[in-house]
Amino acid sequence: MKLHPGQVAEYKKRHNKIWPELVTLIKESGISEYSIFLDEETNILFAIQNQSGEGSSQDLGQTEIVQKWWKYMADIMETNPDYSPVSTTLERVFYLE
Repeated sequence: MKLHPGQVAEYKKRHNKIWPELVTLIKESGISEYSIFLDEETNILFAIQNQSGEGSSQDLGQTEIVQKWWKYMADIMETNPDYSPVSTTLERVFYLE
């Protein structure tokens, strides 16, 4: 995902006040330890999460609360026409347990 220039502080502010109903949905979907990292030189965001089962947070896009969150965030980051964040799936090239 990628932020628009100058939007780091606003992105952090909004995530520090994430909606409780969104947190509940994420956790009830089997997602835990969800972290988002920022490369400040490129404004690229990298998210990682633990998940039980087959789903991920990307699968929650059909829910009303996630769609509302996407619209709320659309003014500060790159989005698709449906307001979902533009994202790229990355291939894991190394893992150490």
